[in-house]
Amino acid sequence: MRIAILHDYFGAIGGGEKVVVAMAKALDADIITTDTDAVKKIDTTVRVISLGKTLKYPGLKQISALLKFSFCNFSKDYDFFIFSGNWAHYAAHRHHPNMWYCHILIPALYDKNIPFNSSSNAFALALFSIGKKIHPHIEARSLHNVDHIVANSKHIGEKIASYYHRSADILYPMVETKKFSCKEYADFWISVNRLYPEKRIGLQVETFRKLPGERLVIVGGYAQGDHATPYATQIINNIPENVKILGQISDEHLFNLFARCKGLICTSYDEPFGIAPLEAMASGKPVVAVNDGGYRETVTPETGILVPPDDDQLIQAITHISENPRRYHDACIARAHEFDSEKFSKSLQDLVTRYLGEP
Repeated sequence: MRIAILHDYFGAIGGGEKVVVAMAKALDADIITTDTDAVKKIDTTVRVISLGKTLKYPGLKQISALLKFSFCNFSKDYDFFIFSGNWAHYAAHRHHPNMWYCHILIPALYDKNIPFNSSSNAFALALFSIGKKIHPHIEARSLHNVDHIVANSKHIGEKIASYYHRSADILYPMVETKKFSCKEYADFWISVNRLYPEKRIGLQVETFRKLPGERLVIVGGYAQGDHATPYATQIINNIPENVKILGQISDEHLFNLFARCKGLICTSYDEPFGIAPLEAMASGKPVVAVNDGGYRETVTPETGILVPPDDDQLIQAITHISENPRRYHDACIARAHEFDSEKFSKSLQDLVTRYLGEP
């Protein structure tokens, strides 16, 4: 059986991209995407087909991806199709049987509390305004062609039920626990996320600006031309001495940071799931996260602290854990193993087998 996984783009390395590569390896599947910049940085062995690069301009990038998937046709080349992300499922009308693995419903397009944090460019703002009005409607039409929906968390499953009145199976993302280890509890915390507005990196920076005795290392980049460019630039140019931004780094470097750090900070708005907390736990490290979204499904009182998105509350949690982060070690390791990659691969294979057996 030949399986294809259609994913929006690999402009930057994030949790969703790592999951796509893991799915491809578990199913021996081909990856069909647009931008391929980051995919080989995750794994050099996966098979990748590019539909061509997207336009590097906020709004047009997403529209160009949508159009490329809408017009592609691999219907005779594969027996089953998996759509990953927010634009790949626009290929569903030609590709059956299929499933959509939903990582996130873009907050800025569904949540009125999220501003469009990009630039003052009138054209970009106009594109976003139009997209915010029509996107839910055209996405709903596209989803009529999706045979099965799989959400990466109960949190996202509830949103799918609310917005589209569709049920979704739940398949939690994985963590490759064997790759992580605990070497020490050094004098720094880490944050692992794209430099996107919804990740609230500014909240992390301001928290550590008030904690000069603590250090923060931020790992993560952004794709040039997407909505994050102005936000990321502003963050990079305004950090205190005790905060360091590394950008995208190798897996070996990241594993070493997890092995040596004191703990992980997570502040994303309405996080759909969040793999970084599990990577920290696999390294025996506690997590301080905002009490929001998918963090509630992974972080427990034994593995860290959930707090409101407030710098004073974050400071209290960081200070408390810093007194003895080692006490969380055993519970963190045990929790991470509940989401091990081998369990993920087996669950994914079972889902595909079940879907193929349904009329």
